[in-house]
Amino acid sequence: MDQNQKTILKSFSPVKVLIPVFLGLGATAWLFIKDDKLGDLASIADANMWWLAAALVVLVIRDFGYIYRIRELTDKFLTWRNSLDVIMLWEFASAVTPSVVGGTTVATIILNKEGIPLGKSLAYVMLTAVLDNMFFILAAPIALLATQGEVFPTFGLDPSDISKLKWAFYVSYSLIALYTFLMIYALFVRPRAFKWLLLKITSIKFLRKWRVNAFQHGNEIIWASQQLRGKNTTYWSKAILSTIFVWSARYFLLNCLIAAFVDVSLSEHMLIISRNLIFWIVMLIAITPGGAGIVEMAFPSFFGLFLGSFSNVVVMLYRLITYYPYLILGSIFLPKWIAKVFGRQAVDQEELASEIKR
Repeated sequence: MDQNQKTILKSFSPVKVLIPVFLGLGATAWLFIKDDKLGDLASIADANMWWLAAALVVLVIRDFGYIYRIRELTDKFLTWRNSLDVIMLWEFASAVTPSVVGGTTVATIILNKEGIPLGKSLAYVMLTAVLDNMFFILAAPIALLATQGEVFPTFGLDPSDISKLKWAFYVSYSLIALYTFLMIYALFVRPRAFKWLLLKITSIKFLRKWRVNAFQHGNEIIWASQQLRGKNTTYWSKAILSTIFVWSARYFLLNCLIAAFVDVSLSEHMLIISRNLIFWIVMLIAITPGGAGIVEMAFPSFFGLFLGSFSNVVVMLYRLITYYPYLILGSIFLPKWIAKVFGRQAVDQEELASEIKR
């Protein structure tokens, strides 16, 4: 079996799909049971259906933004249908891997199997990571300044817990910033110097076992850098604006769900978006697949101030809308995609063998 096919199947194994499902559902059930809040589920019937519908519309718009972005990043090499396949499988990979890992390795294979050369596939995946992280890096300070410290939750938390939360945020933010600026330097400034640095670091005795991986990663950075050189202003404008669009939509979806249960003023909408940004920067260091379990447990502290007794209901709806559908959709798209790309590969190999025999 092709090594890439093995990697895909291993990454999307049933066990990896079931783990986040059980973690997420278990955490949600515990939130309801511990406070005897099962009766709160009935409040869904009284929710503002227009805001719930708006949340679904925002979700579709966000996914369209992702599809548009990957198509533009690949210079429209991918068709709209192929772009849909890529995004659904990419979201699926992100849902079944820890947030700190993400689905980047699988995403590279997916793009490569869609007919994009490995160097370009690496470039596009690395570029999306840089763009997404730059959004966080620039937006977080704006959120902190705009809210004058209110962005960190205090609802139901001890002072020591608030301190730990701030510490987690600053650590996560620093790691994201460090990684992003290293990637920018490696991709756009001195890719060969970055490779030299990796090899120099792994020449240290206790790090030598990673030297081969460092050599390979250094080569990948050089390949990716070569693919991104010479892109025009239009290309970068579309990449940056589409990134701002998809993340803004991603955050506003939660605003829609909260507004479905409680009245929210304009200033509160801005505070919710700001807290959501901080929330997800902290969640980026989550060790569970897709942050399953951790998101559900942390959510009431961040947004309970606005929701009160509706916190558990909203976090359940939020995960039902933004997380579990990608596990289902990914399971539907994956078999068809594997049959398409690996079946096509088999046909190509047979045709090549026939040509050689002639």
